[in-house]
Amino acid sequence: MSDLLHGRAIVVEAGPHPRYWTPASIRLSASEAQGIEEGGYAAQDETGLSYPVQVERAEGGAVLTFLIPYLAAGKARRFTLTRKEASAGAAAGVAFEDRPGDRVAVSIRGRLFTQYVYGREWARPYLYPVVGPAGATVTRHYPMRDDVPGETQDHPHHKSIYFTHGDVNGVDNWSELKGHGRTRHQSFARLSGGPVYGDLWAENTWVDAGEKPLLRQATRLRFYALPDHVRMFDVDVVFTADQGDVVFGDTKEGGLLAVRVATTMDAKGAGTIETATGARGEAECWGRPAAWCHYSGPVQTEGGPLIAGIGLMDHPSNPRYPTHWHVRAYGLMTANPFGLSDFYKDKSRDGSMRIKAGETVTFKYRVLIHEGDAAAGHMKEHFLAFAHPPAAKLE
Repeated sequence: MSDLLHGRAIVVEAGPHPRYWTPASIRLSASEAQGIEEGGYAAQDETGLSYPVQVERAEGGAVLTFLIPYLAAGKARRFTLTRKEASAGAAAGVAFEDRPGDRVAVSIRGRLFTQYVYGREWARPYLYPVVGPAGATVTRHYPMRDDVPGETQDHPHHKSIYFTHGDVNGVDNWSELKGHGRTRHQSFARLSGGPVYGDLWAENTWVDAGEKPLLRQATRLRFYALPDHVRMFDVDVVFTADQGDVVFGDTKEGGLLAVRVATTMDAKGAGTIETATGARGEAECWGRPAAWCHYSGPVQTEGGPLIAGIGLMDHPSNPRYPTHWHVRAYGLMTANPFGLSDFYKDKSRDGSMRIKAGETVTFKYRVLIHEGDAAAGHMKEHFLAFAHPPAAKLE
């Protein structure tokens, strides 16, 4: 650590909400960032425990980020920056392994969490498998696998976790029916691991059935190095109308962030759907706006069944926040801000959205995977940390 920072204190204030495994970041000025090297530093608390600190160069300075396990509402904690590394090696954080032209494996603390699959044989990129608490897979295997006993095999375009929409300038980039559109991988703008988080930034082009470009999409994923019982990552979906005006049509068939949960979690069986409004079940949650939506239910592990949860959060900065949720009892959960006429069964409500030529629109989401239902996983508190991060400053 540079002499300007070594031994200085970071104070993190919870504010009015309790914090659970929350990222805390501090932006440093150019003068404060002088001499700092990107890599593994540590923030030591009053008990002597050390937390990895990730340093990233940013315009005009640098950003320090670390993860706070718990901070009670209204409380503050003081950490001292040290040169001592809290841990070393890829196994301590987030690491990527690229199989060019096919997929990128994402490992957290030395264990596979998911893969970003982008090969041209697929209609669009997706994340699979998605490994949750106790090694349980929390999304459906089909259609990547068709040999899982008891698993449903409907809607083959529902591939684990994916990003798409069913009407883009009239092109269906949701289903895989005749004439559907595709999302073509172009390149990785960033593929960088670290002790606290890892960034996977993919550049994609949406095309019609004849491969004519429709728009440019950047998918920016940030995976956090959390303990095995909880997984969390941020999603930025950035659309640029580089081929002329783009209209996202009004249809329920889509989700800029979409999940098909494991069949054992389906709300048709033992699973539960709930949203930030307190609504529960498909009848109350489908097509309604909420800051977050959550699915929980039993999954199989080597040690036996347990309850796992997966929650999707809509950021307050997003267009049309809070988003509407296309969420079904058969296991689908998507953030869809466009399908108003379907959701309200009222053709006078036009949910379409136009991006003018040359303009860019960004949607931000956070995904939380954990043991237990929404309450046990602190879904409400995690959303508040996403929407209103704790205040952190250098003393």
